[in-house]
Amino acid sequence: MRARTTPRPPSLALPLSRVLPRSVPPWLGHALRAQRGPVPWSAVVRGALAAGPLLLLAVLAGHPTAGVVAALGAMFAGINDRPGSRHASVHRLGVPALAGATGLLIGSYAAGLRGGEGPALPVTLGLTALLAGLGFIGGALSAIGPVASGAGTQLLVAAAVGVGMPLPEPPIQRALLFLAGAGWLLTLRLVLPSPGARRLDIERAAVADVYEAVAALLRAAGGADAVARRVALTAALDQAQDALRGPRPLRRRHSGAERKLRAQYAAALPLAEAATALAWRGAPLPARAADGPSRLAEAVREGRAPGPLPAPARSTAGLRALDDALLHAAESFDTGTTAHAAPTPTGPALRTYARRALGPAGREYGVRVALCLGVSTAVAQSLHHPHWYWLPATAVFLVKPDLGPLASRVLCRALGTLLGAGLFAGLAALLPSPYGIVGVVAVAGALIPVATRHFAAQTAVVTVLVLGLVLVGGEPQAAASRIGETLLACAIVLLVGHLPLPGQRGHGVRTRLDIATRAADDYLGHVLGGSEDRAASWALRREAYRSLAQVRAAAALSAAELTVLARHTAGTAETAARLELLVDATTATAVHLNDSPRPLSTR
Repeated sequence: MRARTTPRPPSLALPLSRVLPRSVPPWLGHALRAQRGPVPWSAVVRGALAAGPLLLLAVLAGHPTAGVVAALGAMFAGINDRPGSRHASVHRLGVPALAGATGLLIGSYAAGLRGGEGPALPVTLGLTALLAGLGFIGGALSAIGPVASGAGTQLLVAAAVGVGMPLPEPPIQRALLFLAGAGWLLTLRLVLPSPGARRLDIERAAVADVYEAVAALLRAAGGADAVARRVALTAALDQAQDALRGPRPLRRRHSGAERKLRAQYAAALPLAEAATALAWRGAPLPARAADGPSRLAEAVREGRAPGPLPAPARSTAGLRALDDALLHAAESFDTGTTAHAAPTPTGPALRTYARRALGPAGREYGVRVALCLGVSTAVAQSLHHPHWYWLPATAVFLVKPDLGPLASRVLCRALGTLLGAGLFAGLAALLPSPYGIVGVVAVAGALIPVATRHFAAQTAVVTVLVLGLVLVGGEPQAAASRIGETLLACAIVLLVGHLPLPGQRGHGVRTRLDIATRAADDYLGHVLGGSEDRAASWALRREAYRSLAQVRAAAALSAAELTVLARHTAGTAETAARLELLVDATTATAVHLNDSPRPLSTR
């Protein structure tokens, strides 16, 4: 009898076919799509205990502006406080916070250049050049990956705030307060327990999902759903790999339990290899072939030994590899070690980081961010508005491609700002200041984890929070100007985002495709080269599939752009799919060679 498995959570993406007519263009369909799932109550509690209480303490101490800066740091950390392991959160929240503090420090020192109500032309040009230069750096860094993208965003937004927001604290103190606010939320992330959750619960669930994805792929072998199940296995492996990453001090803290989970993850790699090879053959498998991985998945979730595992048939190289992998996995469950060396995640090295940042994708995005930031800074200063820094800060968020297609995120930003500004204007008229506004900030901080499921909702909540901070900091109510400057930033980003520049467009997707092609070639060369280092083979296979998954995601995002942009990356998804078939075939070859290590012919 097949082991009982834990029900899968519902899909996070609401299918457009259920709610939208087929004639809706992709960019608009993306704007109307929302994520769904259970409310992350732990993150809601952290959000409620972060920006609002920090601001309240500062108001009670008679230093409201200090609380504003700390609350800004907590707000940005709250935006990055996504579901995942505690270990991964240190990197995901900490690196952007350091970048934000650096940007605030640079901007605060640059604020000394400004003088009087209307800065002279040289000062205007100097600040414009400074923010544009930072824009190129932040944009180029954002091409490295998601965490680097968050760091680049915080660097630029905090720099704009530091230049334009009138604060009595010296630059060093501002940066330290920003770090203190982000550090407070990170501390809550590490210390507060999740209701109903055990220690390492997220990591354990991620590893269990890998075994269940292996079982699903084995069940789908020979059917039309096999490719989709293999893609799901890649996603499960990626999530488990990320969940088990973390700073070494934290890994030492729970060394015994974590060592066992890491051994169980490593033991799943040969299972994934065998399952991929069997699925590639295209023949249905006996039902009992999936029973072993399913029982291993349940054992990981419940933190117990799996018990006797059904032995699959050993009639082919793939089935023999599956049987051997099950035996090794059973050993890892019993002893907490694995017979095979667990491969070190082959994330991009420093040289690869530099290549991504300085390559075509980094340069293209850096130039567009620099143009958006420079133009918005120049226009904002020419308006002599007290909140002029909102315009470049808004442009930074709007120009980010990982927040959705350009037209989609501009539409969501405009609608979200209108809703948030209107709501805050009504609340500010009814509630006493400052304590009523502090309460609004606390509620907005609690809503951020839920609002991140849709860019318009996130914009509305952040708008309420930012307007509350501005009011508590001693500046006048500015809901109307927030709307005007957001619409102006939308126009600037739409113009610059579609502006033709020298060279090809779509470098971000093409660069990811080039990286994936090299990873697939490295894996193929390793297998055909006759190496007996299986751990290296698994690591190279992981890197190939992971990079191809990133191409799929980037291509899908680009396809939802307006036609003038989407046409530059047409066909990328099909190329990635063919490369995945090549990696599948390479995996099957690796399994065959391991079973019968005869040298391959030149053909």
